[in-house]
Amino acid sequence: MRLTVLLGALIALPALGTDFFVPSLPALAESFSVDAGAAQLAITTYFAGLAAGQLLWGPLSDRYGRKPVLFAGLAIMLGSSLAALVAESLATLSVARLAQGLGMSSGAVMGRSVVRDLYAHEQAARMLAAMMIVFSVVPISAPLAGALLTSAAGWRAIFGAMAAIAAVLLAWVAFGLAETAPAERRSARPVAIARTFAHILAEPRFVAPFLLVLCCHVGILAWVSNSALTLIRGMGVSPPAYGLMFALVASGQIVGAAVGTRLLLRLGSRGVMRLGAILLLAAGGTAAALAWAGVAHWLVVVPPFALFLFGSALLIPTATAAALTPFPAAAGSASSLMGAIGFGAGALVSTALGAAFDGSARPMASVAAIAGLAAMVLEKRLMRGKA
Repeated sequence: MRLTVLLGALIALPALGTDFFVPSLPALAESFSVDAGAAQLAITTYFAGLAAGQLLWGPLSDRYGRKPVLFAGLAIMLGSSLAALVAESLATLSVARLAQGLGMSSGAVMGRSVVRDLYAHEQAARMLAAMMIVFSVVPISAPLAGALLTSAAGWRAIFGAMAAIAAVLLAWVAFGLAETAPAERRSARPVAIARTFAHILAEPRFVAPFLLVLCCHVGILAWVSNSALTLIRGMGVSPPAYGLMFALVASGQIVGAAVGTRLLLRLGSRGVMRLGAILLLAAGGTAAALAWAGVAHWLVVVPPFALFLFGSALLIPTATAAALTPFPAAAGSASSLMGAIGFGAGALVSTALGAAFDGSARPMASVAAIAGLAAMVLEKRLMRGKA
């Protein structure tokens, strides 16, 4: 249980960097006297840091071990959070957020890698699903906490809290995590790393389930990066109310993770992934249809995205376990690729949604609909061996 809680907290770090921060985005924009699209740069650079960090930490951990690499990542998280706390311009803050994403990405990479070090197949999927229950505490509590903290002490307090969390995790890892990397270590030379990445990307058993995970990430990150502007700026929701709505959407993820652990025993991995893809399509399609019909109310935004996260919680653990299973000696590198591509896509989505923001839910909902449709097509073609 202690290991599950620690790993769940580590894989939640990338989400913490967005979910805790996004309620402060309107206040940050006002503080720096910039428009909403410009303020979104602080999210885009964070996603870019996450993507770069994912490529870095996995190969390094395959060579030097999980624990020292995790220490380095958490130390960067601590330093960059303190730098963001005292930033005097949006440009400085955005650079600090880039470094913050770099450091916080280590938690997600190491969390998935440790699971693969210890487990495989459906045992790994059950462990990842249990970790997702712990993970889901962040998207439920962090937006509300961030909104209340911003209202009480301003947006800078968010980064003071993140620095404190980094310090706690550094101590927890020091005394609560044993080294799990295989005794035989891989080379950290750039040519060897590139060769390993190419080998992983050429493996159909990795590509097929990973693309399903990517569909989930794109839809989730569309919600994470654009929901504050849509609901607060576009629909006039107050920051504390937005925190509650974000928590309601995130509850779909924790319920999905809890249900998924039971469905795995009944339906198996393929059945759970198929159900998840169906729910993603239904949720994204409903959100887009209502948005384009001109319905502008939080009730037509929040429930569909809660369903989207429910379906994602079914898909992500099972598809992630399937993608990592073929690489017992390179779990860190495979985990890195998954995260780097996922958060790289998140940076692109965040930038596009910032530019396309028109005060409505149409851009955000359209991305979710496209992600759901892609997941359905991929599940039918790739996971059943027809492509």
